[in-house]
Amino acid sequence: MGEFTNKIDFEVLVMVNNANPNGDPLNGNRPRETYDGYGEISDVCIKRKIRNRLQDMGENIFVQSDERSDDQCKSLAERAKSNAAMQKAIKDKDRDAYAKAACETWIDVRSFGQVFAFKDDNVSVGVRGPVSVHSAFSVLPVSIDSMQITKSVNGETVKEGKKSSDTMGMKHKISSALYVIKGSINHQLAEKTGFGDEDAEKIKETLRTLFVNDSSSARPDGSMEVCKVYWWKHNCPMGQYSSAKVHRLMKVKALVDDPKEFTDYEIVVDSLPDLELEEIEGI
Repeated sequence: MGEFTNKIDFEVLVMVNNANPNGDPLNGNRPRETYDGYGEISDVCIKRKIRNRLQDMGENIFVQSDERSDDQCKSLAERAKSNAAMQKAIKDKDRDAYAKAACETWIDVRSFGQVFAFKDDNVSVGVRGPVSVHSAFSVLPVSIDSMQITKSVNGETVKEGKKSSDTMGMKHKISSALYVIKGSINHQLAEKTGFGDEDAEKIKETLRTLFVNDSSSARPDGSMEVCKVYWWKHNCPMGQYSSAKVHRLMKVKALVDDPKEFTDYEIVVDSLPDLELEEIEGI
């Protein structure tokens, strides 16, 4: 933890090839899409991947996936109870000390914020984090390919030698699409949580390597690629421009009717006075 200098805005260009970037559980796990047909990756999904990468980098994470738990805690309440400073703050009825201890312990709490509301501890503390991440959207409307799949083995034993009903299913993918992730880091909230410049560098590295150790049957290794990370640093703590104005600096245009590769797009990034841009290649 340390001091956070100036406001930061960022954008990440992600190329998807024959993958389901974020399935919608309310729509048969088809890739999420807007009413206009554009592909979407939820901000919750993106932050989950950022947390996983931070955990891979050796950072302490509060909201861990069950299969990636590294402290044997079975719930968020158990993880909070394991923190001696937070338990002391509960006894002292000091909400500020409780939030401070959580921010000092877990990088995802001081980055994204967290609501601590546990009945057993009789506590309700909210932390607002400085790192905000938008849902990602595709540059062009997406085309979703679906195919029916079967399993060659029985999931359960049934009578009369018939196969169980779980032998049939559907698999969905997007053949090719370019998605844009947008986000920012707020100075005022960073001061409150103790988020520092070193933490910002770690967030930048997670964005560059977002899909490392993230492969699955829906997202085979290599099907999700971070192509570019654009990292704007303002020249003052509050930022001299709004995030909306900075995010409009980048314009993406398809060079062909049916783009398949990242090189099929033209990326133009305008500039603003005294706004420092770092352009980073994905891994």
